[in-house]
Formats: sequence, C-alpha cells, structure tokens
Amino acid sequence: MSLRPDLAIIARNVAPGSRVLDVGCGDGALMAALRDQKQVDARGLELDPANVAAAVGRGLSVVQGDADTDLADYPDQSFDYAILSQTLQTTMRPHVVLDHLLRIGQRAFVSFPNFAHWRVRLSLLWGGRMPVTRLLPLAWYETPNIHHVTIDDFRAFVREQGLTVEGAWFLSDGNPARPAAANFFAEHAVFLLRR
Repeated sequence: MSLRPDLAIIARNVAPGSRVLDVGCGDGALMAALRDQKQVDARGLELDPANVAAAVGRGLSVVQGDADTDLADYPDQSFDYAILSQTLQTTMRPHVVLDHLLRIGQRAFVSFPNFAHWRVRLSLLWGGRMPVTRLLPLAWYETPNIHHVTIDDFRAFVREQGLTVEGAWFLSDGNPARPAAANFFAEHAVFLLRR
C-alpha cells in the first residue's frame, strides 16, 4: 500500500526505532508503515471511531480522542516525534495543539493544505466562492477545515514562536514544489519542527 505523498515524506524522515505519536492518525496507514519498515513504536490518537477500529484492526495502538482536549494528558517529552498530518486546520486552537505537540515530542511533523495555492485564489477571484477542488472536496458548510492556513502564515507563526524548522517539504499534485514560491504553487506543506 502506498502512502499519501505528505505521509511518505514523514515516513522517510522518521528515524528507525523511534517512539512516535500520530495525532489524527486516520486509519493508521502511516503508523503501520513506520512499524513495518522502521520498527517504530507508534501510538495514535484519532477522533473518528471507524478509523480507530480500522487502525486497531491493523494491530496498532490507537485510542479515540480529540487533539483539542486530550493532548494535555500526555507527559512531557514522551515521544521522539509527534505527528499532525492534515489535521492542524481542523483544530479549534491550532496554536495550543502545536504547543502540546512540541511538549510531548522532541520534534513535531506538521502537514497541512495550503489555502493560498493558485487554484484556491483563482476560484475565489473568478467564482467568488469558496473552492471545491480535488484536495478540498467538500463545500464550505461540510468541510472540517475551520482555520484556513497558508504556508506564509505558518512560516510567520513559527518565527513568532521562536521554533526551529529542521525540514520543510512542499507538494503540488503529489510532486515536490519549489520552496521559494511554495505559498503560490504548493498544495500541501510538511514541516519538521523543534523548540
């Protein structure tokens, strides 16, 4: 089974034998790949009960929980990596969730859709409506996205918080995009952060 492009980047950059917490782990695809290919001790937190059942069915250690409320229960520095993939924009208080990620893990991977991508801008400019695209397939009233973050917004936030970016990857149509123009051309971003 192949991983979603942002998850593949994360999988390639997690050190073998690490302890990992995957927040918003979905059906556990990344955790299973890390366990099977890198002998990672992976744990997961997932809101959707059907995804929790699918992950547990793969033999993974996943609990049902909410990133906005349940991360406070995890002890400091209990993982080498905390991962938040395609979930940041769905949290009520992303800044608090990120703070917990970097408290719980020595490093944090964060991936998110870029709402400043040219297709999103074009849709707003020409249609005057919130875009519905291949990567953002739901209408504004159905989407779980409540914070529309851009790459430049995230970079500014990281600077303001004094965080260190150890790695940054940008994707368009699942392929690498240029970092210099990522805010315009990249559909997704993946950052590796530490305090």
